[in-house]
Amino acid sequence: MAVPLLDLRPQYHALKNEILAEVAELCESQRFILGPKVEKLEEEISDYCQAAGACGVTSGSDALIIALMAEGIGRGDEVITTTFTFFATVGAISRVGATPVFADIDPKTFNIDPKSIEAKITPRTKAIIPVHLFGQAADMDPIMALAEKHNLIVIEDACQAIGAEYKGKRVGAIGDYGCFSFFPSKNLGCFGDGGIVTVKDAEKAKLLKIFRNHGQSETYIHRYIGGNFRLDALQAAILSIKLRHLDDWTKARQSNAAEYETLFAQAGLESVLTLPSKADYEVRHIYNQYSILVHDGKRDALKAHLAAKNIGCAIYYPLPLHLQECFQSLGGKPGDCPVAEKVANEILALPIYPEATAENRREVVAAIQEFFA
Repeated sequence: MAVPLLDLRPQYHALKNEILAEVAELCESQRFILGPKVEKLEEEISDYCQAAGACGVTSGSDALIIALMAEGIGRGDEVITTTFTFFATVGAISRVGATPVFADIDPKTFNIDPKSIEAKITPRTKAIIPVHLFGQAADMDPIMALAEKHNLIVIEDACQAIGAEYKGKRVGAIGDYGCFSFFPSKNLGCFGDGGIVTVKDAEKAKLLKIFRNHGQSETYIHRYIGGNFRLDALQAAILSIKLRHLDDWTKARQSNAAEYETLFAQAGLESVLTLPSKADYEVRHIYNQYSILVHDGKRDALKAHLAAKNIGCAIYYPLPLHLQECFQSLGGKPGDCPVAEKVANEILALPIYPEATAENRREVVAAIQEFFA
């Protein structure tokens, strides 16, 4: 592809020798499950996210599930979250037996709208899961105020947002739990599936580590019904290497986003597109995705035009979750979350990965300009 949406090979080749040395050491040790590599990563991520502790797990999806399990959230409980996110956010709620309740989004950030949350709170509500979508923090102050007022747990879905900040605070250390994914396409990605949960209270990390290992408080002694949510040592070792480069990769993504803004302005496309907007509150946006809005029903045609020119792009996400077939029993219908429904019809992600070149970005914008000419 002339301009891929994401190319992980340059990142790997830059770190190849260091990574292969770590892999060789691990193979010699034969310590593949948990152990010192995982403990080291937990300390590093906890420090990086300004959290009190961390628990490495099998994936970002399982990070959400184990946080809900640790709080005893299940059948009969409700959890409020955004309708505009990846399925795993809501799938986790359903898998523990709780009922997802969908809130609409802010039109500027695409994150959950705190005003939409308050109207959804009932006596059955036990938690709120805000998602820091595409690498930009949700508006956490009003969310935390609602949680305090109604005695609710806050689980931050930060799977796309490691290193993002809200008013100087790292996401994942604002709510009770922070859930991160290390899926290969994330800003910090491993060589398969992996995830971590950060906590505000260090005692919660100890509890999570019991839940991730079948609920064992000691060998073959089970305090809880947990699961097999253990992070592989191989993934932890690779992530420790990559973590040292994360801030440089973030700066490159931020620079790429700024260059896009300049190029789109020079091309005179601001009347037909809406570019990603920073929130009105103070944020550090880490640009896991760079998503534009394409107006007047032209999104799909533009996507096809870019594909014909071998330019990578993708739709995150084409159908809000309250309208998905698997959640029909919850009674969602068109018009319930109008902002999310409009965004889902217009959104299109463009290449933003750190190693993408200036020529790549010029090619992307030139192709879009040609489409609208």
